[in-house]
Amino acid sequence: MLQLNTIKAHPGATHKKKRLGRGAGSGHGITSGKGEKGQLARSGGSVRPGFEGGQMPLYRRLPKRGFKNIGRRSNAVINLGELNRLDPKVFKEVTLEALVAANVIKGRFDRLTVLATGNIEKAFVVKAHRVSSTAQEKIKKAGGSVEVLPIPGPQPRAKKAKGSKKSK
Repeated sequence: MLQLNTIKAHPGATHKKKRLGRGAGSGHGITSGKGEKGQLARSGGSVRPGFEGGQMPLYRRLPKRGFKNIGRRSNAVINLGELNRLDPKVFKEVTLEALVAANVIKGRFDRLTVLATGNIEKAFVVKAHRVSSTAQEKIKKAGGSVEVLPIPGPQPRAKKAKGSKKSK
């Protein structure tokens, strides 16, 4: 019968811990497997990742290319074939916000683009930042309507009035 005081590991499941620096008879004495002298034999003797012994490292030798545009704008693209799969009762208006809320479009996007790939038989009210001309024709032929939204961009600053100075 199995009891808590009789449980033990199967043969070969456990290994003896390597005991370093415990004399010549242990097989790992004196230098503890670190060899003779040198940087790696010392305590704390290691170098940071990418260090090449003072030689100019690879990550500094290679040229840096391109840049990350922090002001980039991303377009969510949806085709008419994908719109046709949606239910017009659920989607009163097809907008970027509605598609993201319904998890039709995944990710973070600033603009919605509608392209004409596929066919559409259902009438939708589409509000997008860009709609291809063929897509507009197909949506209108199916009984829907299209509204092209202005593309969001940086807002112009208000100009100061000339000649206005603060008086104390």
